[in-house]
Amino acid sequence: MSDSAPPASELDRLIPPEIKGDRFYRAIADVAATPGVREILEIGSSSGAGSTEAWVLGALRNPERPRLHCIEVSEARHAALVERWREHPFVHCYRVSSVPAESFPSEEEVARFHGDVRSKLRRVPLDTVLGWLRLDLEYLRVHGLSGHGIREIKAENGIETFDAVLIDGSEFTGRAELDEVYGARFLLLDDTRTFKNWDNARRLERDPAYRLVRKGRRRNGFAVFERAGA
Repeated sequence: MSDSAPPASELDRLIPPEIKGDRFYRAIADVAATPGVREILEIGSSSGAGSTEAWVLGALRNPERPRLHCIEVSEARHAALVERWREHPFVHCYRVSSVPAESFPSEEEVARFHGDVRSKLRRVPLDTVLGWLRLDLEYLRVHGLSGHGIREIKAENGIETFDAVLIDGSEFTGRAELDEVYGARFLLLDDTRTFKNWDNARRLERDPAYRLVRKGRRRNGFAVFERAGA
């Protein structure tokens, strides 16, 4: 390793897929196969063996063959993602941060949520949760990846609004990501029972512009919303 190489990080460890062969996996595939869905954004693709696979399988059933834009910030996981789907030209992989470091919550905000909200995150010690936050921010700093990744993908591809978006990246960026993609026809949330999408699920449930299509409590919860009248 050269002196200038970034230090190894837990984020560069390949991990097994969590969304695999379950109700949420099938819901993702169904959304990808929906007529009119042409531009899909997946935030948090990992190595591409879970939710990405579901998007691809659904897209292959869609005669319009939508473009799938995959965000994965981890160097090792992004490399595995690219290799897995390199023979599918409609899959586009980006090693970017969905939102910049300044869009992350403060440690005080995370600690307040941990103490006040009866979410599944309470099962994890606060010191561990704050360690995850510091790890995410340090990874962006060391690799020079803090930036407006979602905005860059939209600008690069001439996309005004995505047709479908999965928010399943960092535990701490879900709210900022939803702000960037609000208005998409389909909004899919993983981890609705933790900090990641706790507020997002409730925001969409209150919004008459969206209707809840599917939800479940498997793992840390999931939900699928569709824009009303779409």
